Amino acid sequence: MARLSRLKLSMTMSILLVSIVFTIFLAAVTFLLSLPLVLAFLATLLFLIIQYLIGPVIVRGSTHLRYLDRGENPWLESTVGALCEKNGLVSPKLALVPDETPNAFIFGRTAKDATLAVHEGLLRQLNKSEVRAVIGHELGHLKHKDYFVVTMLSALPLLAYWIAWGTFQAARWGGGRSNSKKGAGFKMILILVAICAYVIYIFTLLLVKGLSRLREHYADAYSAYVTGQPRQLQSALAKITYGLSLSPKPTTHARTFYIGDPAMAKLEFKRIVERKDTYDLDRDGVLDERELQLAMEKEASSAWTAVNRWLSTHPPTYRRILLLREIDDEMNTGRYTRRSIYEHI
Repeated sequence: MARLSRLKLSMTMSILLVSIVFTIFLAAVTFLLSLPLVLAFLATLLFLIIQYLIGPVIVRGSTHLRYLDRGENPWLESTVGALCEKNGLVSPKLALVPDETPNAFIFGRTAKDATLAVHEGLLRQLNKSEVRAVIGHELGHLKHKDYFVVTMLSALPLLAYWIAWGTFQAARWGGGRSNSKKGAGFKMILILVAICAYVIYIFTLLLVKGLSRLREHYADAYSAYVTGQPRQLQSALAKITYGLSLSPKPTTHARTFYIGDPAMAKLEFKRIVERKDTYDLDRDGVLDERELQLAMEKEASSAWTAVNRWLSTHPPTYRRILLLREIDDEMNTGRYTRRSIYEHI
């Protein structure tokens, strides 16, 4: 069983752990390079501030979204407004992304300036009940303040990667110019810093992705509660994953924020397509909805999926569907309440 406190605790512990590890790393780097420690902390703080300020700008630019004028899409406005009013949330600004893949995401610096962006493909490929369930999922991220935490946490692995790349390049091109023992020693220090930075990058990246997968489950559960229709989100997730798997377009900077990760969708369906004959039970050459669900269930339990899950920002689709089925079963008993919203996670 789980409560919202588990998500809050996971967020807090992730922030603390990443901060402590990164602080120790910075202290070691400044000691090895004989730099003032305060300079490293100020540089990191400046980087985080810049990430906080320009993060939404990068997302807007990379997705080419367009903000909707009031009254331009009455159904979308009324649906978002009703769900927000029901749960005491400030309605986010609405935007449309000119993309035919079915997806949606929410981002921003604070709850008051948050933006809910919907792909044109989502509105075309899903019915209104499914789109409403997707909106409920995105409002779950707004409720849980995921957009802020993930944005800030993801900045530290990026910074560690840049340090690793920068020090390695410095050692490669500059550290070896001197034939003296001092020059060779400095080059070894740079290489050591690069190796440590890359280890920190991998560690913090895995931690951030683990938190990202957990928050998706919480947002799914929130959607089931706020809409009262977990089955609609089940079908929406299946359609989204299938639609994303067909997209030839590369992923964007917003992939962590999406309800469905295009890269993960391609990996999920690649294995299914490769083993199509195994899952095509009626041998008609086409995987129907039931066969597809069985294939996703089988692939979700494979060792290959377990390994890839550690590197993904989203849980496998079938695991998300399984959670929603459990919630739906409990709803049918009439015992499902606000207190039990996250118990199946």
